[in-house]
Amino acid sequence: MTAKVSLATVWLDGCSGCHMSFLDIDEVLLNIADRIDLVYSPLVDNKVFPEMVDLTLVEGAVSSEDDRAKIIKIRQHTRLLIAMGDCAVTGNVPAMRNRYSVEAIQQRAYVENADLQRQPPTSVVPKLLPKVQPVHNVVTVDQFLPGCPPPSTLIRDVLLALLAGQKPTFAPRFG
Repeated sequence: MTAKVSLATVWLDGCSGCHMSFLDIDEVLLNIADRIDLVYSPLVDNKVFPEMVDLTLVEGAVSSEDDRAKIIKIRQHTRLLIAMGDCAVTGNVPAMRNRYSVEAIQQRAYVENADLQRQPPTSVVPKLLPKVQPVHNVVTVDQFLPGCPPPSTLIRDVLLALLAGQKPTFAPRFG
């Protein structure tokens, strides 16, 4: 019996559409369930990223200090890192805030549009980075799956190729 491939999925600053597309591979997930071990994901209850993971799919852009620390740790503990979706690949919608300062964004969100406690939060909410960045601007990315969200067929084909011991060559590379 061959060892299972450890798989993690991560959600940074995005909408979870990529995870929905991942789930849309439907019966393929059932067909490969005996060959993968989902060790970390917003889809499961694991709270601590494992010591080493074979494959991590990352959704979302790097928008906060927490996102940056998380993706750096994940990269250090992942053999193959895939940026999944346009937010991870280019910054996409989260990066729309890049034309404004963090202070201007917080003023608009927490003061101008608030009825109570009209001030930016000082705890719980992660500190925003000055600019939103795609994942490959922070860590090395091995493969890119573009799309908003990427088609479930692309995610399926990449997973099946990797499980067959092949490196996918049909997904574009950026960075």
